[in-house]
Amino acid sequence: MVELGTWSLTRAALIILLLPRSLEECGHISLPTSTVRLGDSITASCTISPNCSHLGPESQILWKLGTQLQLGERQQRLADGSQESTITLPPLNRPRDLLSCCLRWGNSVQILDQAELWAGHPPAAPHNLSCLMNLTTNSLICQWEPGPHNHLPTNFTLKSFKSRDNCQTQEDSILDCVPKDGDSHCSIPRKYLKLYRHMGIWVQAENALGTGKSPQLCLVPMDVVKLEPPTLWALAPSPEVAPPQPGCLLLRWELWKPSLYIEQKCELRHQPQLGEASWALVGPLLPETLQYELCGLLPSTAYALQMRCVRWPLPGQWSDWSPSLILTTAQQAPIVRLDTWWRQRQLDPRTVDVQLFWKPVPLDKYSGQIQGYLVRPPGQTGAVPALCNTTELSCTFHLPSEAREVVLVAYNTAGTSHPTPVVFLESRGPPLARLHTTARDPHSLWVGWEPPSPRPRGYVIAWGLGPPSPSSSNMTWKMEHNGNISGILLQENIRPFQLYEITVTPLYQDTVGPSQHIYAYSQEMAPSHTPELHLKHIGKTWAQLEWEPQAPELGKSPLTHYTIFWTNAQDQSFFTTLNASSHGLVLHGLEPASLYHVRLMASSKAGATNSTSLTLMTLALEESELHILLGLFGLLVLLICLCGASRFCCRPRKNPLWPSVPDPAHSSLGSWVPSIMVEEAFQLPSLRDPGMPPITKITVLEEEEKKPGPWESNDSSGTCGLPTLVQAYVLQGDPRTPSTQPQPPSSTNDQVFYGQVLGSPTGPGPGHYLRCDSTQPLLGGLTPSPKFYENLWFQNSPLGTPEPLVPNQEDDCVFGPLLDFPLLQGLQVHGVEGLGGI
Repeated sequence: MVELGTWSLTRAALIILLLPRSLEECGHISLPTSTVRLGDSITASCTISPNCSHLGPESQILWKLGTQLQLGERQQRLADGSQESTITLPPLNRPRDLLSCCLRWGNSVQILDQAELWAGHPPAAPHNLSCLMNLTTNSLICQWEPGPHNHLPTNFTLKSFKSRDNCQTQEDSILDCVPKDGDSHCSIPRKYLKLYRHMGIWVQAENALGTGKSPQLCLVPMDVVKLEPPTLWALAPSPEVAPPQPGCLLLRWELWKPSLYIEQKCELRHQPQLGEASWALVGPLLPETLQYELCGLLPSTAYALQMRCVRWPLPGQWSDWSPSLILTTAQQAPIVRLDTWWRQRQLDPRTVDVQLFWKPVPLDKYSGQIQGYLVRPPGQTGAVPALCNTTELSCTFHLPSEAREVVLVAYNTAGTSHPTPVVFLESRGPPLARLHTTARDPHSLWVGWEPPSPRPRGYVIAWGLGPPSPSSSNMTWKMEHNGNISGILLQENIRPFQLYEITVTPLYQDTVGPSQHIYAYSQEMAPSHTPELHLKHIGKTWAQLEWEPQAPELGKSPLTHYTIFWTNAQDQSFFTTLNASSHGLVLHGLEPASLYHVRLMASSKAGATNSTSLTLMTLALEESELHILLGLFGLLVLLICLCGASRFCCRPRKNPLWPSVPDPAHSSLGSWVPSIMVEEAFQLPSLRDPGMPPITKITVLEEEEKKPGPWESNDSSGTCGLPTLVQAYVLQGDPRTPSTQPQPPSSTNDQVFYGQVLGSPTGPGPGHYLRCDSTQPLLGGLTPSPKFYENLWFQNSPLGTPEPLVPNQEDDCVFGPLLDFPLLQGLQVHGVEGLGGI
């Protein structure tokens, strides 16, 4: 056999293949050997014929190994005129390479001849040789392992011979068996065999570097015969064969027909089809029986079964395992505990209707499958008809009023469970307190309570659809045997948007407590529809709406509020919110003859629902109302025009022939004071001089009545109103004493008491004045007298600091320095000779 290998850098032998000559057969490569081990060196020579037209007197021969160009070790001219170059290659480290003989011709290199180099190892000895006599193909099949790859084409040959003395001597040779390329097995046909004589068998591997042989195998073909596996069958039930016991299986098998004349034994193994259990081996089984009862298995469990056989007692090879046979063991009687609950209803004085519920609780994981349930009165046998024979988990039957007990059992083909007595106890225990529920999610409800005293031994919790369509057949219940719990999470048969009635009953020793009921939703939905809007009344700027509140719906969350939206023709939207008890609304502020779209939305905690849209149009204004509105608008415009005209006509104007007198309280008097005050100050005697006769009258220079100029203020917010003209200022009595004489009312032609001037004109100190908040105007002006704090410009007089005087508490006069008020400079003092005007 020829084996082609891959190229390797670690192990190989060298084979040199000569390529066809080129370049007019100028050059030729010669090699000393055709094989070289990997890592060995090789010497090559290249001879160039003298007839080569490319050969010049100075031509140089080059060598090329792969892609590397190198010079030869020696180049010489032979006697016949040819030239020869020799080279010793370095150790070869690749399984394949290309060697070229080249000639330098000008600036190029011309290839004259090439040789391909191969590398590899001698073949290793094959091992693990084994042979089996196959009765199906009637041939001896041998197989082996070829060993490591040697990178060289390798031939494998299965050699054998016949022998009589345990393969010590070779008698007859058997034709060599050559496998197909790449195969590691070969078959010797039956015609070359002697089934009961010894044979010597070995495998020989050969390549260019050597030969390898496997250890010789000596055997008798029938001693290595391999049978085909038997066929397994389940033993069908029959009158002659009793059904298997729980945990047992009955099976049979059929041997391979060509092996019927061979004595053999078999093995059986089994494994549960579900789970991770390992195979369990049973055997040896003698084939004469052809059937077997396998016991010790789990009840109601599926098993995979397999069988194999071997030639016995003579030597032989085990057959393969047969295909799996799946069988299920018989079930056993149910091993369960039946939790029960009941409801009773008195039909008449002698008969009670009982609805019994139960729930099986397996006590063993290998308990038999339940096929049905029986309810019987206690003490009755199977001959008496049962009260109930059902596959359901509930049953309804009638009992005499005096009956207090029944018996419940579960059954299957293997038998019945232990009887469960059901005692109808009277309700004499204490009830639960504060039963409450909470929705955890749409598919669960938490039920809680306060345990009574004494503590119960357990609870029965039952729940089902509540009114208006309760159904006992759809009721779900469970029994809790822990009496210390105070709540339970219900997750079975809970759906959203459904009303559930939940009942909790405490269980005591020899009695029960009264059942407590509560209704709950796991999730409520939004209102299914919204009340329909109706227009009750409508006006020009308002509309009255009403609706009929809907009755509460089961499964729907209660309404929390209403929201009314309305939109006008300009797509302007408005809304208002009302409480859930409202059933009407008046929309105000609407425009006459306008179209509106109104919509009602009912909201709850679970969502909101909109009603259909209501379209309405407000009433238009009447013709008489339009006339009234237009008339009122015209009157308003006329009134505005009249007010503007009167204000324009009555506006005070400035008299160009008479200068305006500035307001002493609201004008800047600094620029109005004559400049003579600083340069020509009057030397007046002090008013405090005792030799100075008292001044009995001060006469003010009279001015004609004039209207205030436009710059004068019309403010009349002063403390006193003033007359339009002041004629004179009168000083009576002692100037040091404030006057207490009441002043008579005066008109515009009377003298007005404006102020009292205190002090002596001959005294050393400056004079003082006592100003009064008169109700008469000064010099025809409308500005009230200034407060003492308003003439800030006059507070620091250059003539000295005023001497404070005590004002009279009976009048509204204020003391101050005489010359602090610049208007007094226009007064003339009569009655004293020699005095100048102040």
